[in-house]
Amino acid sequence: MRQITSLSASALSAALQKREVSAVEAARAYLARIEETDSSIGAYLTVTAERALADAAQIDRRRVDGETLSPLAGLPAGIKDNICTAGVRTTCASRMLENFIPPYSAGVMDRLSACGTVMLGKLNMDDFAMGSSTENSYFQVTRNPRALDRVPGGSSGGSAACVAAEEAAFALGSDTGGSIRQPAAFCGVVGMKPTYGAVSRYGLISHGSSLEQIGPLAKTAEDCAAILHILSGRDELDATSSDYAWNFQEEMEPFDIRGLKIGVVANTPVTEDEHKM
Repeated sequence: MRQITSLSASALSAALQKREVSAVEAARAYLARIEETDSSIGAYLTVTAERALADAAQIDRRRVDGETLSPLAGLPAGIKDNICTAGVRTTCASRMLENFIPPYSAGVMDRLSACGTVMLGKLNMDDFAMGSSTENSYFQVTRNPRALDRVPGGSSGGSAACVAAEEAAFALGSDTGGSIRQPAAFCGVVGMKPTYGAVSRYGLISHGSSLEQIGPLAKTAEDCAAILHILSGRDELDATSSDYAWNFQEEMEPFDIRGLKIGVVANTPVTEDEHKM
């Protein structure tokens, strides 16, 4: 079980497609990992174990029947709790929405469901995404799996923490002013805020509509590209979504960082003469 959860999403996808691992085995491994570790981390607000196992079993049946499935089929994922999920509590980590069960799913959830992704549950965040440490949740504090005495960042702290703790193959978060990128950096995972309009915001409980985007958090850039390939594209229910043939996988293939130079701005004190200028 531990070996399954240590795989990147792309590596697990390959194992699932080769039938070296079943979707049910993967779901059980991650659910066991959540039970083992999340009491100390606090990434999940809701765990949908029964639903996850049922969805995974369906994927296994379709694969045995010879159906051609998406690379994301059978991958266990965690979802930030401001992304609406039909029939599953969506709280925004706020007391106001403690018992809110959406009657519909966000556009990204429809896409993940159509390709057979297995939802493990909903993830903690700062209350209504207003915070940068995931200490502002009504329900619980989330801790950084790399060092439990430190914060995981926010507001998508639960999403970053669950990936770092190997409690999901990947997670979805939302980013208005750094809420995917900052916790990804704090927890040592990869997070991406897509170009505005690349991914539908329909069903995302809004913080700043002109700025926010839904994006992935995962172990590798390759994982994020594969997830965004599925999530991106026009959604008639989101007028701000772009009708463009996004292909993040193709765009990253020729990229090579060898030979690049990175500049670091030194944090030097301002002299008295410079201050006068």
